[in-house]
Amino acid sequence: MKSCVLAYSGGLDTSVILGWLQDQGYEVHAVYVDLGQPCEDRAAIKKKAEDGGAKSYRAIDVREELCRDFAFPVLAWQAKYEQIYLLGTSIARPLISKICLQVAREVGATAYAHGATGKGNDQCRFQLAAEALDPKVEMIAPWRIKEFREAFPGRTELIAYCKEKNIPVKASTSKPYSSDENVLHISYEAGQLEELDINGVELVDFGMGVSPEEAPDKPETVSIGFESGVPTTLNGTKVGALEMVEGLNQIAGRNGVGRIDMVENRFVGMKSRGVYESPGMTVLYNALMNVEQLTMDRDLMHMRDRLAPEVAEMVYYGFWYTPKLDALMAFIREAQKPVTGEVTLKLYKGNISVDSRTSPNSLYDAEIATMEGGGSYNQDDAEGFLRIQGLPSRVQGTVAPRPY
Repeated sequence: MKSCVLAYSGGLDTSVILGWLQDQGYEVHAVYVDLGQPCEDRAAIKKKAEDGGAKSYRAIDVREELCRDFAFPVLAWQAKYEQIYLLGTSIARPLISKICLQVAREVGATAYAHGATGKGNDQCRFQLAAEALDPKVEMIAPWRIKEFREAFPGRTELIAYCKEKNIPVKASTSKPYSSDENVLHISYEAGQLEELDINGVELVDFGMGVSPEEAPDKPETVSIGFESGVPTTLNGTKVGALEMVEGLNQIAGRNGVGRIDMVENRFVGMKSRGVYESPGMTVLYNALMNVEQLTMDRDLMHMRDRLAPEVAEMVYYGFWYTPKLDALMAFIREAQKPVTGEVTLKLYKGNISVDSRTSPNSLYDAEIATMEGGGSYNQDDAEGFLRIQGLPSRVQGTVAPRPY
């Protein structure tokens, strides 16, 4: 009998896919990758998979790994897709593929299935990761199979299948949007969010924090310490990666931080509208930036900033396990070596401001930077500096004067 590993969430789509794969002659090993989905009943998901005929079921907690080995390296790049999206879903998908392939190797499965649609980015992230890690794996994406789509043209047919097979699902044919959550963020899309004249932030029932309007009327300060670009202390206490993200989610969430509404360009070519909330990671991006301002060399920072959009694009598209990204990650580890220090931020009704920042590796020298008289900077030196810098302009101005 053919054997397959299924990235299983316990939701409507993967519950149907579990049954459908068995109908196609596969024994199915269900793998629930625990990314910190906060609202899901783990025991109920296990029972549903077993009752649905799964050959085996595994729930694997990768929350610490997700934060430490996936989110924090992307954070070090200050990588934001199209200048705004912190890549919370994109970062998690290569890790899901890695875990599913590890299970496939353990159980001897030769196929890997997922519930991503043929119109979205996740199919790219799952498959590109799987093909890099195990080129021999057979990828099964039911939503890209014509027979599956014909059998299940909409949610009504999916729900009917579950009813026929006695699969318990909580689903509605009139859900206003769909969501995907992990410890880093929650994303909201589809349904009524496809209508751009609807205010997405007002429509969505956010799960990680309050709105800025509902946040407290007084600011809250939070201190974050970094060692070589890695966040290590929260309010003076040393914490692990997961504890850092979860702690900041609580602090930033209650202060209305980290909500965005954007129209983005998917890898497959279409534009789509998404609403995201990433309270903890939003604070970390801001905190790291402030320590970098003290410690990172100007030309190195500017090079990082030029490359950051390319890194964000690679992560968004799904090119995680590639030599190019390996090399870029080696670069950022080296670039972040001096980025050690602590910053205290003030959070107030969705806003973040700097309260204080310090670093043993600070390149800021008040004696040089001062605008007062004296100091160690000799302003006479600027005369020769600017004569040399202006030489090409003077030559061009002589040969080809510009009208003004």
